[in-house]
Formats: sequence, C-alpha cells, structure tokens
Amino acid sequence: MTRWQTLRSSPWWKRLTNKYTLVTLFFVVWMAFLDSSSALIQWELDARLRALEDGIEFYQRELEETQRQLDELASDPEKLEKFARETYWMHKPGERVALVTPENTEE
Repeated sequence: MTRWQTLRSSPWWKRLTNKYTLVTLFFVVWMAFLDSSSALIQWELDARLRALEDGIEFYQRELEETQRQLDELASDPEKLEKFARETYWMHKPGERVALVTPENTEE
C-alpha cells in the first residue's frame, strides 16, 4: 500500500474528513479570522476600548486637579493675583514688568 492509501484507511482520516468535522472546522476558521466580528477584530476593539478608558481616567484626574486649583484661586485673592501675574503677565497700573531669562550655561 502506498502512503496515501494507508492514510485514507486510518480511522483518524475518516474522522477528520467527516462532513460534520469539516463544517465545524470551516465555521471556527470563519468566525476566528474572516467574519466582521472575528476574534482578531474583537481583540483590537478591546485594546482600543482599554485605551479610551485609560484616557477617561486621565482626564477625570486632570479635571479634579483643575477643579482643586480653581477652588484655591477663588478662595484666596493672593493666589489669584500670583496666578494672573505669572501666567498672563498682568500688572498693576504704573508697574513695570521685567522678564528675566536664565543665561545659557551650556555654551
């Protein structure tokens, strides 16, 4: 007997070439790789969802920090004045603003 005939007569070959086994195998391959809702696409979507959830957490922390800073500025006029002077270079009438830049010591 040739190798092909030996393979075809084996009980494993008969089970693997059964029409139900072939249809099930085709279905699994289709659902895992080819369908629009395939496992690969679901993994990619899950990764994107996790990234978006991480972004939500980051922006919620930033919002809490900004809200805390806003509360501080609203409650303390000295901090509000310091913030306005440092951020927007505001000054009182008659004051002169001098901007000091550090010297470049790397040269």
